[in-house]
Amino acid sequence: MLGPVILAASRSDRMRRLVSAAPVTKQVVDRFIPGEDVDDIVPVVRELADDGLELTMDVVGEDITNPAQAAAARDAYLELVDRLKPLELGTRAEMSVKLSMFGQALDGGHELALKNVRPVVEAAAGIGTTVTLDAEDHTTLDSMLAIHEELRKDFPETGCVIQAYLFRTEADARRLAASGSRVRLVKGAYKEPASVAYQDKHEIDRAYVRVLRTLMRGEGYPMIGSHDPRLIAIGQELAHQAGRKLDAYEFQMLYGIRTEEQLRLAAEGHRMRVYTAYGTDWYGYFMRRLAEKPANLRFFARSMLTKS
Repeated sequence: MLGPVILAASRSDRMRRLVSAAPVTKQVVDRFIPGEDVDDIVPVVRELADDGLELTMDVVGEDITNPAQAAAARDAYLELVDRLKPLELGTRAEMSVKLSMFGQALDGGHELALKNVRPVVEAAAGIGTTVTLDAEDHTTLDSMLAIHEELRKDFPETGCVIQAYLFRTEADARRLAASGSRVRLVKGAYKEPASVAYQDKHEIDRAYVRVLRTLMRGEGYPMIGSHDPRLIAIGQELAHQAGRKLDAYEFQMLYGIRTEEQLRLAAEGHRMRVYTAYGTDWYGYFMRRLAEKPANLRFFARSMLTKS
């Protein structure tokens, strides 16, 4: 039950200072976050693409407290688009955005987030690629899905993320699958109350399979966000049962986790997309990666003991 504790720590300024000051932290963070700015990330994009992998890039940072910070987040993504353009990778290099970075939690945040994210989606379309709207905690989901629906009127390839542990997700998946959306399915990485989300791992896994079956049978493009070998195998079987070709769905994993498996899937002809985050405001993202997978926490703790 360490996950909820780590998620609480991700919101603690005291823990942020403690973890950031640890001598080994940078070494461990580099496993998951390969750079702090766009100059760092471009060589990583080239390397992953040369290995036959695809990417979705996230400029990390969610603690937006004023409209100027939201505009700066927008501009950071626009700079990323400019740097991707000469690489001519098209949809092999897309972007993931958290609407909290675009001002969603501020006064008038829904409209502000839509205003800020639209030019990013438009710029991405201009270089032949797409944007996926990440899911955050359940209180933001209606706003995210409404913005997704609005953006798809002009940019139908805009994707979104749904989380298997939420009770509502099966209904959301049926609607999104019928509309032909690009949908990334993940288990969920936020601390949610028992009133809205499954708490037991086995219940979450079962919900994941139910939702994935709906997406595979639907009219959209499923994106399987998981490192779980069993769920990956089930995803392949559900795609086969639905008559989907290898280019009609994809797998997604985080940068730095199960790299050999990523390469194996790509070598077999699957679309394998690597979620690659970068930026200086890495703390919240890093702590959620620890919460998602106990092995990540053991890796970090072991490094603290041996390197500090």
